[in-house]
This record gives sequence, structure tokens and C-alpha cells, in this order.
Amino acid sequence: MSTHADPTKPTSQNALQTPQNYPVPLSPPLPPISKNIELARAMSASSKSSLCSISRNDFVFEDEWLVVVNKPQGVYCETVFDLVRNVLCDSAEPGSESSQLELHLANRLDRDTSGLMVITKSHKVAAKLVKAFTAHKVSKTYIAFCIGSAPTWEKITLKSGHGRSKFGAWRVYAASDVGRTLPGGSVVREMETSFELLSVNGEGVFKEPSEFRKDEDDNVIVVEERAVIDRDGKKDEILVRAHPKSGRSHQIRLHCQFLGISIRGDVKYEGVYEWEGRTYDGHELHAESLAFEHPVTGLPVMFRAPLPHWATQAFQP
Repeated sequence: MSTHADPTKPTSQNALQTPQNYPVPLSPPLPPISKNIELARAMSASSKSSLCSISRNDFVFEDEWLVVVNKPQGVYCETVFDLVRNVLCDSAEPGSESSQLELHLANRLDRDTSGLMVITKSHKVAAKLVKAFTAHKVSKTYIAFCIGSAPTWEKITLKSGHGRSKFGAWRVYAASDVGRTLPGGSVVREMETSFELLSVNGEGVFKEPSEFRKDEDDNVIVVEERAVIDRDGKKDEILVRAHPKSGRSHQIRLHCQFLGISIRGDVKYEGVYEWEGRTYDGHELHAESLAFEHPVTGLPVMFRAPLPHWATQAFQP
């Protein structure tokens, strides 16, 4: 005698095929305006990349195993990588080890994100450093210029899910959705970022980057529902430092959006395109520092990139 499964009840066979079983994103879809602006920015970046130049003055650090370089805003990582290769090869003696480098990008930054990029000089060093990044053994800080209502917190940590459907945009998901499957077969992954408030409307004092201590990290939000944001409230200029504990695509940009303080110029995630009479060509996010165990010497190293002009201006009322 045959039996028939109740189609209204999820089973291992129909769970992935029933739309109502998929996790629901907690952040909004891309604004319609973002498509044309992002296309124009991509075309501008191609032109800008052809004019970009890198010299050893842009190197934050160099030894025989790796180079740390300060990437400009609006330029693709691949362009910086090729320019660094040219600098290294042009200064190398013919037949020397430097002329036969096995260069690799250890980390990547979004096109409009400025700051620290690490380029390794051999396959072995690349494998070790990429493994360290993947295992979240590299401590990173970023500086972001945001627009929104001034936060009531000085430090806060967000824990959420992160993912995107097939052909979709990156979105914030509930922390409880981590591990669940999205349309297209990808899986929601965990995402955690700690934020430190540095200034509001020019009032603030720059603090050196440091690790969050356990006793300071008690203001934690585990995201399970949509944020309630007053879109019509007062708009302040806010500078924050972000410590991503995971390494998800657009992580800081998504979490700033979720907090209601989208990054200035970040049209993908509701950041203002025009502000105080000026139009912005890209988002204002800067990879400020990197700290990790040197892949060869084993010694702890920390690198800092100079702050961009928009960040130093944020401390001037």
C-alpha cells in the first residue's frame, strides 16, 4: 500500500524547494539608484586605474617575504598588485631572486575601500598568510565615515547571519539562520563586527586601535529581527572604528547599514550620495590596521596605514 507525504509539511525532499522555508533577509534590497551609480563608478575606476601609480613611498612595510601597501580609493586590487609587481621587478637585478618573485594577494579590499593590502613574495608564504586570514587569526581595524543619528553607544558588537541568494545582493540575516540554505544553494554564514565610536559632528578624540577586551565587549546585539531606524531623524556625521571578527564580503558596510549609520557614499547600502552640497564618488571606508604573526619569523607584527583626509577632518568641528 502506497503512502503520500503531506505537501504542506516540510520534508528533506521539499524543504529546499518551498520558498517559505528559506531564510528572510533582515536588510533591504539594493536601492534602485545604486545600479546606475555603481556602473558609472566602475567605468571611472577603469580610467583611474590606468592613471594610477605606485612607488615605494606607498609601501607601509617590506621585507624579503612580503609587502604591505596603502591602496588608494577607487582603484581595483588587481591594479595595485600589478603596480607593486612593476616596482619590485624594476628595482631587481637581472637573475636575482627578486626578479623571479612568486607574488600573491593575501587579502582583498573593495574597489572604493582604501588602506592596507598584503602581497606575499612566495607560494609558501602566501599559503601560510591566506590560511591565517581564513582562520580569522589576523586582527583588522577599519575607519568608516557614516551619516545617521548619533549612536547612544560608545562600543557595540553585532552578531548576525550573512548571505545572498543566487544573483542577489549580500544581505544581513538573523543569527539563528546561520547554516540554513538560500535560493541557489549557498548557506547563511556567521558575521560579527565590533564598533567603537570615535567622533560625532567633529567632536571626539582619535584613539589608537586596540583589541576589544572581554570586559569591554558586553554590549552585544544578536540580530534576530529587522532594525527599527528613524529614517527622518537628525542626520549626524559619525566616525567609527570597526573590528571585523569574521571576514565576510561587505561585512562592515552591511552592519553599518543595519545600525542606521550607512557609510557616506555607499549607495549600495543606503549611504548618502550627496552630502552638504558635494557628490561622493565612492564610500569612505579605510583599512586602518593589520596585526598577525609573521608567516616566516613567527614574530607578532602590526601595520598601520595613514588616515585619509576625510578621516582626519572628522575631528574638526
